[in-house]
Amino acid sequence: MGRFSGFGVTLRQMFRPRVTTHYPEVKRPKPERFHGRHILNRYEDGMEKCIGCELCAGVCPARCIYVRGADNPPDAPVSPGERYGFVYEINFLRCIHCDLCIEACPTEAITETKLFEFSFTNRADAIYTKNELLVDDQGRARRLPWEQWMGDEDERASAWMRATSPNGAAVYEGRVQWSGELGFGVRPAEHGQADELEEPGPRESGEREIADPERGR
Repeated sequence: MGRFSGFGVTLRQMFRPRVTTHYPEVKRPKPERFHGRHILNRYEDGMEKCIGCELCAGVCPARCIYVRGADNPPDAPVSPGERYGFVYEINFLRCIHCDLCIEACPTEAITETKLFEFSFTNRADAIYTKNELLVDDQGRARRLPWEQWMGDEDERASAWMRATSPNGAAVYEGRVQWSGELGFGVRPAEHGQADELEEPGPRESGEREIADPERGR
C-alpha cells in the first residue's frame, strides 16, 4: 500500500477550492503602476504629444529607443510645438521596462500599458515603430497580432507618470499637473502621503524649508 499513499495528497486536493485562474482567458488584476508595453499618447484634440526632443532616448540605460525629430509643417502641424517625433522606435529585445523614459519626457508623450504578454517570431517584429506605438483615434493602444490583449490593459496607462510628476514635495500632492489624454480626458490625481495636508508648524533649527508651489505666481 505504500506505493499508493502518495495518491492521498492528490485526492485531498481534488475536493479543496481552486486557487488557480484559467490563464490566459482570465487574467489577474495588475498593479496601478505596472510597467508594460509602451504607447505614444495624443492630446484630447488628437495632436501628438511627442515633440521629438530625444530625452527618452538619451536617458534610456538599455539604448533601446531611437528618436528623430522634424520641424512641424506650418499648414498641418503634428504636435503643438515647433517639432514633432518624425521617427520613433523601441527595441523590446533590449527594453528593461525601467520607466526612465516616462520620467524624462517633458510632454507626457510616452507611457506604459499593463500588457506584458507579447512574443515575436522574428526580430523585426520586436522593433516597434511610431505607427505601432501611437494610440489610435479613440486613444487606445493598437492591437498587434503577436500580443495577448484582453481589453483593459490600456485603461490606465499613465499611472506611473502621474505618480512621479510631483517629484517628491508633499505640497504638490493631489494637484493635477498633467494634460488630458485622447479618449480619457484629464485623469484625477492620486493620494499619496495624506488626503489633507496639514499646515506646517515652526521649523526646527537646521531644518530645510520646502518651496511653496503657489509662491511667486
